[in-house]
Amino acid sequence: MRERPIHFLRGLWTRCLDGLRQRSGEHEAGALLLGTDDPQRRIVNTLVYYDELDANAYSTGVCVLYADSFERLWRMCRERDLTVLADVHTHPLGARQSHSDRANPMVAQAGHVAIIVPNFARGRVWRHRLGLYRYRGAHQWDNLSGWSARRVLRTGTWS
Repeated sequence: MRERPIHFLRGLWTRCLDGLRQRSGEHEAGALLLGTDDPQRRIVNTLVYYDELDANAYSTGVCVLYADSFERLWRMCRERDLTVLADVHTHPLGARQSHSDRANPMVAQAGHVAIIVPNFARGRVWRHRLGLYRYRGAHQWDNLSGWSARRVLRTGTWS
């Protein structure tokens, strides 16, 4: 299956990482990436941090959103004519998917991409060191991490 890239303008990607870094502290933090989806590529237009949907999203130390958060999210998507392209969240050390991540996809729809940023997004973030996972359904995932991540996640300008 040919992977359609997820495109971020560099400034939005930088703001995303800054927002995750500021929110992480001693716990995970995350955001949902909203944008347009066409047959060739997915373009991130905006992001919504989990704590903007639920003030208690980080209270357990990991990212948790409940049904009422998704009601607000789906309403926002309808009003802005956007779709959820992926989610991104931080881990304290590496970018490997935890058992909880595998068992509880943020959006349980085949094709959804989950991005994990290591070290609470501190320091330089290299795409090939991110964890990228595509949900297949039935709690099965494809690992798109490592150098493959550079083909899937584009951060910069494009034409």
